[in-house]
Amino acid sequence: MKERDHSESFRSLSQVLPNTSNPAHMIQMAMANSGSSVAAPAGEAQLDRSKWLLDCPEPPSPWQELKSQVKESFLTKAKRFKSLRKQPLPKRILSILQAVFPIFGWCRNYKLTMFKNDLMAGLTLASLCIPQSIGYATLAKLDPQYGLYTSVVPPLIYALMGTSREIAIGPVAVVSLLISSMLQKLIDPETDPLGYKKLVLTTTFFAGVFQASFGLFRLGFLVDFLSHAAIVGFMGGAAIVIGLQQLKGLLGISKFTTNTDIVSVLRAVWRSCQQQWSPHTFILGCSFLSFILITRFIGKKNKKLFWLPAIAPLIAVVVSTLMVFLTKADEHGVKTVRHIKGGLNPISIHDLDFNTPHLGQIAKIGLIVALVALTEAIAVGRSFAGIKGYRLDGNKEMVAIGFVNVLGSFTSCYAATGSFSRTAVNFAAGCETAMSNIVMAVTVFVSLECLTRLLYYTPIAILASIILSALPGLIDINEAIRIWKIDKFDFLALIGAFFGVLFASVEIGLLVAVVISFAKIILISIRPGIETLGRMPGTDIFADTNQYPMSVKTPGVLIFRVKSALLCFANASFIEERIMKWINEEEEDDENTKSNAKRKILFVVLDMSNLINVDTSGITALVELHNYLIQIGVELVIVNPKWQVIHKLNQAKFVNKIGGKVYLTVGEALDACFGLKV
Repeated sequence: MKERDHSESFRSLSQVLPNTSNPAHMIQMAMANSGSSVAAPAGEAQLDRSKWLLDCPEPPSPWQELKSQVKESFLTKAKRFKSLRKQPLPKRILSILQAVFPIFGWCRNYKLTMFKNDLMAGLTLASLCIPQSIGYATLAKLDPQYGLYTSVVPPLIYALMGTSREIAIGPVAVVSLLISSMLQKLIDPETDPLGYKKLVLTTTFFAGVFQASFGLFRLGFLVDFLSHAAIVGFMGGAAIVIGLQQLKGLLGISKFTTNTDIVSVLRAVWRSCQQQWSPHTFILGCSFLSFILITRFIGKKNKKLFWLPAIAPLIAVVVSTLMVFLTKADEHGVKTVRHIKGGLNPISIHDLDFNTPHLGQIAKIGLIVALVALTEAIAVGRSFAGIKGYRLDGNKEMVAIGFVNVLGSFTSCYAATGSFSRTAVNFAAGCETAMSNIVMAVTVFVSLECLTRLLYYTPIAILASIILSALPGLIDINEAIRIWKIDKFDFLALIGAFFGVLFASVEIGLLVAVVISFAKIILISIRPGIETLGRMPGTDIFADTNQYPMSVKTPGVLIFRVKSALLCFANASFIEERIMKWINEEEEDDENTKSNAKRKILFVVLDMSNLINVDTSGITALVELHNYLIQIGVELVIVNPKWQVIHKLNQAKFVNKIGGKVYLTVGEALDACFGLKV
């Protein structure tokens, strides 16, 4: 007997017999009109299929699931260990090295042509990295050489342990802002630069430990707490805050606020402009900022000139330094970098301070830096890996970046991660492997050894203009518009992070974004949607009547489906009340349309295909719903409960309470129920 025949019969009867007073009689006439009856074999087949649900084996307990996962993990490692034992000793050592250091994998097939591409990419990368690193170090309230140190050791370590071929490792603007904005509340970098440097290195150590732990213990899901929308909003707000702070260097202001919120920064700029600022510095900075932005525009228009915007910051540094040296502009108010300590990274293990009274706050800041740095690095790495068509191992990336920062903190480096702007340059320059990071690191090291004295006359305004030129890439207006169109809740998290960073602080912005994201999850959990289902014309498919207005409701039956994976203490009462409310509204509609008609609702069918689990509160709500329906003469039917759900319903004796009316599909439930009524 075809179920769609019933639906067509019901629809025709509702038009021909609008005043039928007996719903069961109407169902009987509909089935008779369809020229079929409930045959015994079909009913027995449906009964057999229902037994499949009721007689299924007991699902594994949470302890058994955990045990099997641990066992599977150990078995996998044991199989790898056995396969290693069967190999000769040299191959065994090589396999272990490849697992820990991926460089031993790709260097075996490395060719001269690949090195030529990596060499050009690395040199291009270094020309952009050197001025940016100096600028980001000043943003982090550190001496300029620490930015260069962070562009030597971290890229070398990542080249050994990382799995991305394109990502460029080094200091970045957002992490530099995070460090300076949070640590300067503990120690003033102006009055105690040595104590501040120790806090920065200790924070970097903690960030690396957290990052490596996330990878080793496969806790990468913690990074997902910062949603994509939250990161877009945070990056946009941070870009504006960074830009406003660079007004200090661009205007040649001596005294400036340590706060990062937009109100404090604008107030400080206004007061400084009324007292003392340097027009020469401003003109010099704006001129080279315009030059860098113009070269970037040319590079976007002509892809063959990708190298032009990459070397533009270095050209700006060289030309502006010569101008200041030749014109002696430093004697006329133009502030310069002055002394930059050269040479190889000094060992800084003794600078890690674990006896400071601020250790707890440093660990908290390290965790925030670890999460933000990992989020940016993995997002950058995955985007370019997708373009090249290979898979990025997220856990290995976390371990690699963790060791980058742990070892970096031992060699005078502050927190490093993947830079989107430099990675884009590396990709456009045609890099083949992580060798481009090695070339970049060697080039920066040579600069530290030979060229630091030449940077004595480099204007601070040029460093500010280089940082300002990199900020438009952090503000993604098109992505914000796309998020608004797709998900308003995600857009709310974006706006929360954006305005939190802009008007409060970077940590407040992140906190607001995380709170809004969690509020979204909680709200969806405690207020899930409930669909009323109807049959799609000409099919045996039942779908949401709001989404598909052409779907036909079955007379005498209300079919519901809960849009939630859990029926639990958080949402059980809400779902129960919503279903009761809809049943009452349906009865009131019937009384209004048919004054002399009796109630025509005979069954409430609850489709549980979305539910993967239920707790005691959920079962209690189902019992209360069943008792309510019994009082008004309506029967409850359950459809397609999952393994854990049907097991718990059996354990609670709920299946017996509803008379065993549990079916695999809505269609089978309707056929069986109508057969009982007839």
